[in-house]
Amino acid sequence: MACSPLEQFAIIPLIPIHIGNLYLSFTPKVYMEQKKTFFFPYQPNSSLFMLLTISLVLLLVYFVTLNGGHPVPNAWQSFVEIIYDFVPNLVNEQISGASSMKQRFFPLIFVTFTFLLFCNLIGMIPYSFTVTSHFIITPGLSLSPFIGITIVGFQTHGLHFFSLLLPQGVPLPLAPFLVLLELISYRFRALSLGIRLFANMMAGHSLVKILSGFAWTMLSMGGIMYLAHLAPFLIVFALTGLELGVAILQAYVFTILICIYLNDAINLH
Repeated sequence: MACSPLEQFAIIPLIPIHIGNLYLSFTPKVYMEQKKTFFFPYQPNSSLFMLLTISLVLLLVYFVTLNGGHPVPNAWQSFVEIIYDFVPNLVNEQISGASSMKQRFFPLIFVTFTFLLFCNLIGMIPYSFTVTSHFIITPGLSLSPFIGITIVGFQTHGLHFFSLLLPQGVPLPLAPFLVLLELISYRFRALSLGIRLFANMMAGHSLVKILSGFAWTMLSMGGIMYLAHLAPFLIVFALTGLELGVAILQAYVFTILICIYLNDAINLH
C-alpha cells in the first residue's frame, strides 16, 4: 500500500499532557505501520527532534572547543569556525550602529541560525524528521524574536518607535491610511517568516516523497518499467541536492530577515 506523502509530517503524542485548556504533550514518536522496520519501528519527531538538535549542537561545540581546540582544525572544528565567523559578518553587514550594540544581539542571531540550520539538515537524513516542516513550530520560532525586536525598539526610542509606521514626507491626509497599512505589514512580518520556512521545507520534502514513491512503483512493476524508473530516480537525486541547498538557504534567509528587522527597530528611518 502506498503511503501518503504527508504521512511523514504526522504527529502522535506518546504521553498526552493536558493542563486545563493547555496541550503540553511531549511528542517523541509517531507509529507508522507501513514503514515499520526492525531498526525503525517508530518514527521520532517534533519535540524529541528539537531536543536532539539542541543536544547535538551543544555536544559538537563542546567537543570542538575542548582544551582550546586543535592548532590545525579538523573537519568538525572547521565547520563550527565557519559558522562562528559567518554570523558576526552577517550581523555587521545588516545592523548599523556601534560595535557594542551589535555584540548584544550576536547570541540571538547565532543561536537562531545554528538551530535552524541543524534542524533543516537533520531533516534530510532518512528516517529522521524535519521540525521546521510544521506550521505550529515555525511561527513560534519567528514570533519570539519578533516580540523581542519590538521590545528593543521601545527600549531604544520610547514612543518615538511608532514613527516606524509613518514614512517621512507622507502627506497628512494619507497618514491614517499609511499608518494602518504599515501596522498590518509590521505585524505580518513574524507570520511571513514562519510561513516561508514552513512552506519551503514541507513542499520540498513532499515532492521528494512523491517522486520516490513513483520511482519505487515503476521499479516494482518490472519489465520496461524497470528501466523507465531511472528517470524519476535521477530527478529525485537532483531534488535531494536541491533540498540540501534549500535547507541551508532557508536558515540564512530567516536569520538575515531577523537582522534586517532588528536594524529597522534600532535605526529608525
